[in-house]
Amino acid sequence: MAGWREGVGTLWRTLVGKLWLTIIALVACVLLTLGFFLIPYVDITFANSAAVKRMLIYVGIVGFSMTTVFALFLLKKITQPMRQLIDAADSIRRGDYGTRVHLEAHDEIGELASTFNLMAARLEENIRDLNIEKEQLAGVLRSMSDAMITFNREGEVQLTNPGGQRLLEDWKAISWEAESETGAVSSSRIPEPLYPLFDQVRTTLEDRSANVLVRQSVWAVNMAPLFLDNEVRGAVAVLRDVTEAVSMEKMRKDFVANVSHEIRTPLSMMQGYSEALLDGFADSPEEQGELLHVIHDESLRMGRLVKDLLDLARMEAGHTDISRERVDIGELVERVYRKFAVRAKEDELDFSLERAEEELVLEQADEDRLEQVVTNLLDNAFRHTPSGRKVTIAVKPTIADGDALTIYVADEGHGIPAEDVPYIFERFYKADKARTRAVSSGTGLGLAIVKNIVDAHGGRIQVESVVGEGTKFRVILPKNGRSL
Repeated sequence: MAGWREGVGTLWRTLVGKLWLTIIALVACVLLTLGFFLIPYVDITFANSAAVKRMLIYVGIVGFSMTTVFALFLLKKITQPMRQLIDAADSIRRGDYGTRVHLEAHDEIGELASTFNLMAARLEENIRDLNIEKEQLAGVLRSMSDAMITFNREGEVQLTNPGGQRLLEDWKAISWEAESETGAVSSSRIPEPLYPLFDQVRTTLEDRSANVLVRQSVWAVNMAPLFLDNEVRGAVAVLRDVTEAVSMEKMRKDFVANVSHEIRTPLSMMQGYSEALLDGFADSPEEQGELLHVIHDESLRMGRLVKDLLDLARMEAGHTDISRERVDIGELVERVYRKFAVRAKEDELDFSLERAEEELVLEQADEDRLEQVVTNLLDNAFRHTPSGRKVTIAVKPTIADGDALTIYVADEGHGIPAEDVPYIFERFYKADKARTRAVSSGTGLGLAIVKNIVDAHGGRIQVESVVGEGTKFRVILPKNGRSL
């Protein structure tokens, strides 16, 4: 009963229901009007007035029945198809783009259903294409190594790729200043270092690029405005960590400057002394011999510099030629010790060797390269240790790791300041800023070459130094050639 009432109530709200009520009302008005005017005449004119009245009642019932049939016809042909269209449109509104209306009609309702199906098919195709483009864009953003962040006009983050999300999370831990130079408070969701660039993009409506320094990192930022109806609706920023590139560029410039300086010094001396010889300033053979000796020494020094530069360049490019063979480190250290013993007497140094009694052998090592390591370390120790002080070289098994050997080179020289220790293995780095080339006679590349050779053997090099007391280098090498 309740369902019937609900159906009747629904019928009254439909177009067909309203049309049906209108027709019923019109028929009722016509019949009532006819009855009002004709019934008095029926009693007077017709002998069988009851039959006439019954006929009028039958006519009214037939009229109401015909209107009902007409209403049902309209309900089937108009209301039900329209209801299907409404339900299909509602399904599409909810995201079911595959919904279609199945009507077999050749009238306007049928054309409307066909047009609706075509519209739904086009919409489904467009949505599918948009989803494909969205997935492609999402894939591109996910595969980007650079960080990408999109902001709206107010500076709030709208979209990020994984790199951008990680960057924002890392920068959240940084306490920015309460207010930037432009007056933007730190409550804005845009990271503080990006706000000046964002403000420029929003104001000038042009792309902007800049390098942003965040703590110890350098970020290259490219930011472009986003438009909607010729109005800026925000900006998109692409950030790349160029810390290493900036550092390498600085190293390159420093390297070029240092090489130029190192080569200029011997060249200037060679040029000056050779001009002195050509101009006849050396009157005696002794003076000529002294000038030629200086020119010879400087040429040797420049040759060593060029050779060390070439060796270091090959090592850093990964082209280190390391032969893998069995090497007796004890014999190697003894051989280098004997080579420096004569120099130690000339420099009046107390030079000693300490060697463990057991066999000291590396299974996979390059004897020539390791001899270069020991030679460079001893050369540094001799040059920076005053006369009367002690220099010691030792080779022993590593206590903490029985599969490694350790070479020690210790001196009682000037020592290295603590702030300079982390940088002594860089090219041309000088811990003693006041030291002159004439005194040191080194190329500034020895320790850099030593570290590259030790790294190529899978080992480690450590240094301990106290200013005024001396320096101790510790080279730890694996016996089996595997990295420690």
